Amino acid sequence: MKRNTFLLQTLKISGAALLAPYVGLPVVQAAAVAGNKHLLKDDDILQRLVAANDNQVNQLLSALQAGVTSTGRKIGFDFATLSASYVSPGSTYHQSPLIVEALEKLVQLLTGLQSADGTLNFGNLESPPDTAFLVEPLAAAARLLEQIKMPVLKNINEEVKKFLLRCGAALSAGGVHTPNHRWLICAALAGIHAAYPNQLYINRIEDWLGEHFYIDADGHYPERSANYAVVENTAFLTVGRLLKKPMLFEPVRKNLEMTWYYMEPDGQLVTVDSRRQDQYTSKSMVAYYLQYRWLAIKDNNHLFAGITRLIEGLKGFEEEILNKYLFQFLENPLLQEALPEVAAPPVQYEKLFANAATLRLRHAGITTTLFGGVDWPVIIASGRSDSPNFYTHRKGAAILKYMRLSADFFSMGYFYSDGLKKEGNAYVLHKKLAIPYYQPLPASRRNSKGDYKLSPSTDGRFWSKMDFEHRPVSNIKTLDTKISFTTAEGTDKLVFEVTGQAGVRVTVELCFLEGGVLSGVLPADKGNNFLEKGMGKYEYGGSSIEFGPGVMAHKAVTGLEGERYSTHFGSLRTEGMHVYLTGITPFKHQLLLS
Repeated sequence: MKRNTFLLQTLKISGAALLAPYVGLPVVQAAAVAGNKHLLKDDDILQRLVAANDNQVNQLLSALQAGVTSTGRKIGFDFATLSASYVSPGSTYHQSPLIVEALEKLVQLLTGLQSADGTLNFGNLESPPDTAFLVEPLAAAARLLEQIKMPVLKNINEEVKKFLLRCGAALSAGGVHTPNHRWLICAALAGIHAAYPNQLYINRIEDWLGEHFYIDADGHYPERSANYAVVENTAFLTVGRLLKKPMLFEPVRKNLEMTWYYMEPDGQLVTVDSRRQDQYTSKSMVAYYLQYRWLAIKDNNHLFAGITRLIEGLKGFEEEILNKYLFQFLENPLLQEALPEVAAPPVQYEKLFANAATLRLRHAGITTTLFGGVDWPVIIASGRSDSPNFYTHRKGAAILKYMRLSADFFSMGYFYSDGLKKEGNAYVLHKKLAIPYYQPLPASRRNSKGDYKLSPSTDGRFWSKMDFEHRPVSNIKTLDTKISFTTAEGTDKLVFEVTGQAGVRVTVELCFLEGGVLSGVLPADKGNNFLEKGMGKYEYGGSSIEFGPGVMAHKAVTGLEGERYSTHFGSLRTEGMHVYLTGITPFKHQLLLS
């Protein structure tokens, strides 16, 4: 018996009319949208997706009755959400006229927003990348609607086609800003090509792919960003799947293998080593669900299957997956198939990611991150790694969001390590600062107008019309900071050594998750606390972190960011419960956390 015949017989659907609207779809896809449960032997994910999607449609229809309020990329997802319910027989809105009316409104909105060159003004002006973000769900939905051949959808399909073809022309010529934008545009063009084939799209994709993708030995893309890795993984899977380029699956596998070790027990991902704006925010593992699921099934990967199952139980799974991605399961049939046998992912490990100078430790539910991978020289800009958060620690619900160190040394601000090295059983963060004073310019570099090159000081702290690079220096002052980290039997030990210039004020800053209870500390103003001596304790949700012993040699804890920030009235202070340990150089102190 042919495979297609077998699949149709196993559906056991009464009445040929149920499948009639799906003539022209791939057989596995037709089976899925017709409510087949046989493809999902281990869960009810498709049923849950349909139900959740219907709830979203309820809200969309109410909003549309009051007037179109969708903006930006969301319009593409709204269109896909409505389309997915329309083509799903298990949906309350299967082939509903209400959906047709709503789709017509969204098409009119899209057409009105499109610029003359085919791009959209979302985020950036007439932006090819932002246009591509919208095209991704819209093109997938267009393929679903085109394939069911419903006469009532003729006008919608024609208008969406015109819109997407104009987008395709724009994306075939338009440029990008960041590394991930290249692959995003490739995925959007592949999606349009799947519905409306055009060699122009393929040529542009090949042109971008000709630059070759980069992924380091650890599994990081150039931006080292959990936020944008989702974009890149999705793009590579889409292009690889639609254009039959399986080589593009390999970087995704590598990134996903690494990503597990960046996950905290509650599903949040460590982002401290990112080169983008998410280095100061959090990202949930839930965002990676479709990627883990698809490769688990395709590769029969038991580890990825185990991670997929774990993600299904995380907070946010319903909001981020069930509410949004029915259209992906319908358009990408492999997602509907049952997961292979699951293997439990490792929950005890010590992993050093050398390229990002990031250490991840997990043992008995306790996780620690040590980070020394900023990009030197430290420059405040998207695309640079510049977080001063060198240590984080989680013990159940008790969370030390970060630890920082600052020295009142020529307003250089926070300590940023020059890498992360292992010495014996210790991991070491280190940086030596050398701050000079400047001598007169050599006579050969002087001019009668006193007009010299505007340039940065050799320490990068400020700029002035002083032509610093050609000046001799003298009176050089140094500050040598070393932090050694070891862990044993559930206790982390950090040894601080700050030497060089004497009499420099040093501040160690601990920031705990807000809402907890601190004890053993000395409260001060503005939500600050000092650990003067002995041990402190932070409690939250039945868990606790003990830390100390304390030390307090001064109470100067403002302006810790340094001149790079203060000159523009900036601050890196975050929400949280702040505790400070302070000393004077030469400073040596041992801090225990358990």
